[in-house]
Amino acid sequence: MAVKIRLKRLGKIRAPYYRIVVVDSRTKRDGRSIEEIGKYHPTEEPSFIEVNSERAQYWLSVGAQPTEQVTALLKLTGDWGTFKGEKGAVSTVKTKEPKAAFVVDEKKKPVLKPKAEAPAPKAAKAEAPAETEATEAPAADETVVEAVEAPAVEAPAAEAVETPAEAPAAEAPAVEAEAAADAEDSK
Repeated sequence: MAVKIRLKRLGKIRAPYYRIVVVDSRTKRDGRSIEEIGKYHPTEEPSFIEVNSERAQYWLSVGAQPTEQVTALLKLTGDWGTFKGEKGAVSTVKTKEPKAAFVVDEKKKPVLKPKAEAPAPKAAKAEAPAETEATEAPAADETVVEAVEAPAVEAPAAEAVETPAEAPAAEAPAVEAEAAADAEDSK
């Protein structure tokens, strides 16, 4: 069986990318492959070339014949020189620079406002003592439990009254609406 190392075309019209594959020479261009040993994206700047050197060396050593295009790619990655026995065979593939990490501009006003997480922990703390009191006094009435839970509901409302005084007048209705929604959620 004659084995070839060639390119298998993938992608859309006018946007090709290729896989470097080992195939039987009688199969179609994009037909079944024996093994995939690399990738080649010619449309990127610089072109993306990735070859599994160990597998490429194996297939070359057992007699697989690379096509002209694959030979050129193997020369760029240094695998062809290694196969031929050259001592200074080095990869000359240019790689793309990694993208710079995203940095938030502190001068600009954020689009999304984080929700105030302060009322939620206070409500949780208020419910925790209620549960401990209920376990300590198993014969307690439901009225006692309701009395303990009632301050937890009133606490966010009291904070909501203080928040609009601190916020500008234009944002006050939105803050009041949030406080009302938080109060309803805690019920």
